[in-house]
Amino acid sequence: MVDKLLQSGLHWEKKEFRRNEFLKIPGSTDTHIYFIENGSLRIFMTDEKEERIIRFGYTGNMIVSLDSFLSGKPSDLCIQAIKRSSVKIASKKDFYELICSGEENMKFWINILEDVVLQQLEREKDLLIHSPRERFERVLKRSPQLFQEVPNKYIANYLRMSPETLSRLKKS
Repeated sequence: MVDKLLQSGLHWEKKEFRRNEFLKIPGSTDTHIYFIENGSLRIFMTDEKEERIIRFGYTGNMIVSLDSFLSGKPSDLCIQAIKRSSVKIASKKDFYELICSGEENMKFWINILEDVVLQQLEREKDLLIHSPRERFERVLKRSPQLFQEVPNKYIANYLRMSPETLSRLKKS
């Protein structure tokens, strides 16, 4: 699906991000969509000085602060490079011109949105599960690549458990 978008003629600007560098900061409006050529990123928010990781993206993924991208309004979400990352960036304006240029492109966008909604529902289920082991097993089954691409401290935050608990679960 993403390959089609990359070969669509959409103007992509390539940019390198250093570890911990931000693609989007809180209070800003996201007017771009990002394709991760290599590296890994995280989307998170800070509440009462505690970070809450919402989503990860790594090599081959698209990522965006979807609330801001869709609404055109500022968002509290941040997008930050977890490690050195190479990212292709397209503007919302160019992206929307592409998806509005034909029925097939619109279907492509609807498929992306449907996939994101289904992923978000799975994420919500994960957060409702009390057992750290079950949360870990669900995410491992759904996204084994996550454990290759992302440091444990971020995965533990995402799973709402301590790094020590995650380490024990990985060993067992």
